[in-house]
Order: sequence, then structure tokens, then C-alpha cells
Amino acid sequence: MAATDLVVAITGASGSAYGIRLVETLLKTGRTVHVIISPAAAEVFKQELSLTLDLSNFNPASLFTSPGLDLSRLHYHHHRNFQAGIASGSFLTAGMVVCPCSMGTVAAIAHGVSENLIHRAADVHLKERRKLVLVPRETPLGIIQLRNLTTVAEAGAVVLPAMPAFYTLPKTVDDMVNFIVGRVCDQLGVEHNLLKRWGVETEI
Repeated sequence: MAATDLVVAITGASGSAYGIRLVETLLKTGRTVHVIISPAAAEVFKQELSLTLDLSNFNPASLFTSPGLDLSRLHYHHHRNFQAGIASGSFLTAGMVVCPCSMGTVAAIAHGVSENLIHRAADVHLKERRKLVLVPRETPLGIIQLRNLTTVAEAGAVVLPAMPAFYTLPKTVDDMVNFIVGRVCDQLGVEHNLLKRWGVETEI
């Protein structure tokens, strides 16, 4: 266990590709990644990627298939497993990302309702004053959602909506996914070459 470990939760908002790309990017940088997937996220995977996941018998190789990944650095935790280390503040991490983050998950985090391991781990990161990045994907946003997002931001979370930029002149969906994942990595202090930065002629 080290303070370089990162937690990634994937919930039921649209945009499952963001979560997959993020985990793969973090693994490629040599980080140890703790992954939690909600049941609603599994439904989205089926709809968006035609992937059926068994969360009780999850095989990371069925989801994270990018070449060269060290899956020994990936630790999967069932969303109901409150015995997982990441449920406690004594388990050191360098941060947590909920990507994509459903509005239901935002509401649970905003109000401290730890109904599953995702909510609890997020609550831990807030109380321990560690980096927590939420990547909501919803439109339009009603007053309830806006208030909940304000609450989590006031509590210390970074709200990073899945809003791809167009100044990078994206040519594919992958380009747009990479932009958001790159911005998440920026928040975590993880080096990457996923996006072209404003004012820079060549990719970094």
C-alpha cells in the first residue's frame, strides 16, 4: 500500500468509455488502481458497449483490454464490500475519481449517504481532505442537481463535467474521450499525452 494508489469508481451515467480509458491510462503510468463498478454502470456498459459484466465474479481482462496493461496493479472491489481497505481513511491513496458520475451518486456524496462502497470511499476522501474528482455527464441540469454539485464542490471535490473541447479539433470519439481523461489526469498530477494543450502547437 502506498499513497500513489488511486481509486476509480464507474457509475451509471452515460460515458462508460471515459471510465475505461481512465483506468487504462492510469495503469499504463504504473499506478495501482482500485476499481468499483455500480450495478447501474453495468447496465450502461451493456447499452453503450455491448458488454455484459458479472459484478460478483468480475474479470478485469474482460473490460480492460488495451495492450501492455499490468492487470496485477488493478484491484477490483465489489460495490457492497465495506471490508475493502478503501472504505477506511487509514488506507492511504493519492485520490479518487468517479468517472462517469451519475446524479444519484452526486446526491449520495453531497449528503453523506454511504449506501455502497463508492459513496463511502468518496466520503472518506472528502473527510481526509484528499483529492476527489467527480465527472458528471447529464443534461440539462435542474436546480437539485446544481445544488448537489455546489455542495460537493464546497466540501472539497473537483467537479469536472464531461464536456469535450473543440479547440483541439477532435476527429474521432476517442479524441473527445481522451480530452476528458487527460483533464482528469491533470487533476491527479498524472503525466500523459492524451490532449493538445491550448497555445501549444504540438502534443505534449
